[in-house]
Amino acid sequence: MDIIITFIVLIFSAIVHEVSHGLMAEQLGDDTAREQGRITLNPIPHIDPIGTILVPLLIFFGSGGRFWFGAAKPVPVNFHNLKNPKSGMALVSLAGPLSNFFLAVLFVVPIKLHLTNSVSYPILLMGIYINLLLATFNLVPIPPLDGSKILASFLPDEWLYKILSLERWGFVLVLLFLILGLFGVIFDPVLTVFWNTFHLSWADLAQVLGV
Repeated sequence: MDIIITFIVLIFSAIVHEVSHGLMAEQLGDDTAREQGRITLNPIPHIDPIGTILVPLLIFFGSGGRFWFGAAKPVPVNFHNLKNPKSGMALVSLAGPLSNFFLAVLFVVPIKLHLTNSVSYPILLMGIYINLLLATFNLVPIPPLDGSKILASFLPDEWLYKILSLERWGFVLVLLFLILGLFGVIFDPVLTVFWNTFHLSWADLAQVLGV
């Protein structure tokens, strides 16, 4: 598939992810994202030169086109403003990955209703794949990924602060996780369950991914 189209799908999905964090935080008492103009699908406020552009391209070419990872600029959230900071942190963190799972299911609908053509079908398949990637990746409990905050919210405060303090090493930890090939161990079962549940074509996915 055209790398530009794939990149656009990735950026859109990452922005929806971040906006979902901001919307959930706003519902729970923190309007920081709203005040900073981040509750918008306009890509410009969300673009981060490293996470949105450089990292996706490096991972794409480094994985031979099999994986697409990327991130919009994190939406600012002041967890102290939430009505219940610990449970609120879990809900705000979970909102991002859930939005990607929702998008994946949403992209399935026109396929199952036979409303696609030769142009839209591969784009929708790539959209499903990318959103499953983003959702699963962000649920990994490694700081600063969403999964680490969800996990930390269930732990005593002492452990919560220890986990959050690891965010300074986040890039190294995530990079090591990817280099060791551990993500595939987690992602492949998620992809398999989703693809088989909705009876999607593995052959068509392989063609879209070029593998």
